[in-house]
Amino acid sequence: MADVLILIPARMASTRLPGKPLAEIAGLPMIVHVLRRAVAAQLGPVVVATDSAEIAAAVDKSGGRAVMTRADHASGSDRIFEALGGADPRSEAKIIVNVQGDLPTLDPAQIAAALGPLADPAVDIATLAAEITRPGERSNPNVVKIAGSPVGPSRMRALYFSRAAVPAGDGPLYHHIGLYAYRRPALERFVKLPASPLERREKLEQLRALEAGMRIDVAIVDTVPLGVDTPEDLETARAMLDHGHRT
Repeated sequence: MADVLILIPARMASTRLPGKPLAEIAGLPMIVHVLRRAVAAQLGPVVVATDSAEIAAAVDKSGGRAVMTRADHASGSDRIFEALGGADPRSEAKIIVNVQGDLPTLDPAQIAAALGPLADPAVDIATLAAEITRPGERSNPNVVKIAGSPVGPSRMRALYFSRAAVPAGDGPLYHHIGLYAYRRPALERFVKLPASPLERREKLEQLRALEAGMRIDVAIVDTVPLGVDTPEDLETARAMLDHGHRT
């Protein structure tokens, strides 16, 4: 798909796990695992967007491509927007996929699933979610939930994102997976918008898009990939990938 570009933002300055993109898992830096899974999706070119020469060198050594960005970006979406100019100078990509650099167990098929909602021209941004099955996640503020309206099999239109257990009442809750597919004009518009009131309150930048009237649809998948945020997460990823999981 020549009109799809996958960008992976990666920085060294993680509060809870400094230097995590270069953390070794099964003999490779974590960023290389993520890069390889994005390449395996076979959707289009994959580029790492980073402010670190060390990360860029690790990507280059693995045969991948990295684009250098400023160090002062407030979010991954800002970083990929800057990288877009260097990664796609002719503006050929129509869909930009933002894959977080701390998802070393990500199933490549889930990246493809995120593109599904963009078949509807009314959708500006697409993302992923999985039904919560662990009771503790329902009230965990680190697990972002989506309240939405079903619009088809395994798909819903996002109405709100929250750290609270929403919606109230009986029924499933959905764990948001922070992988986004943007139409190029939607990404350009999004990064130029000021932080919104609900975004500041919940500390969730996707609310900026909803408050601006942009449409976000969600593809429902079966599992949540492991996000590596802490030393404990890193050990879990090492155990998973050291025991024969695909890299």
